[in-house]
Amino acid sequence: MHMESILVIEDDQYIVDLVKIHLRDLGYAVEHAATGPEGLELAKKNNSALIVLDVMLPGLDGIQLCQRIRALDIDTPILMLTAKSEEFDKVMGLESGADDYLTKPFGVREFIARVKAILRREQRKAKSPSGAEGVLKRYGELVIDVTKRKVFVEEKRITLTPKEYDLLVLLAQNAGRHFSREQLLEQVWGYEFSGYEHTVSSHVNRLRTKIETELSNPKYILTSWGVGYHFNDELPVN
Repeated sequence: MHMESILVIEDDQYIVDLVKIHLRDLGYAVEHAATGPEGLELAKKNNSALIVLDVMLPGLDGIQLCQRIRALDIDTPILMLTAKSEEFDKVMGLESGADDYLTKPFGVREFIARVKAILRREQRKAKSPSGAEGVLKRYGELVIDVTKRKVFVEEKRITLTPKEYDLLVLLAQNAGRHFSREQLLEQVWGYEFSGYEHTVSSHVNRLRTKIETELSNPKYILTSWGVGYHFNDELPVN
């Protein structure tokens, strides 16, 4: 029977050996890369259930590597490991396309809990890919293929990170509902990231640069002054 694999990109052999044991206990095969470039080549296979990615890597750091993986339209979930606890590093990790982060040193139980939480979210997406009626949802010139997780504007494919996509879908499927940044953090990232509300603003800004024709006059994602954001509910939907 073919076993799903998890890709670990980490140059600390002690951590590699530790996480390998526990990931295998969960029933996953483990691929390993010790450098950024080697990790990128393995990630390009796009056959992993999860990528565990260290920030400090030789050759290509984890932030750059995460950005390159997402630029290749690879939506494998990424758990980022960082030895730094500064807010800047955590925000950079989330904004580069990571799904979650864990600060070293971490306990094995916490690591396993994070891995299981990410994989559960992915399994829910696979079982219910649309989260809405139908396969294609059209909002004016914006089309979301909810089965293939693809987005088009004026028939042109738009490349989004997994979190940008999830954020867009949540807003679009609740057009007209006003979400606070705290609510968006909790619903899109899966649990409370208290104090990182500005990460939502960064994701919205990047989403707008990708899907809006006029940034000064957005058509799809609108600002709810004093609240947060909402999706335009005056667009034709079919």
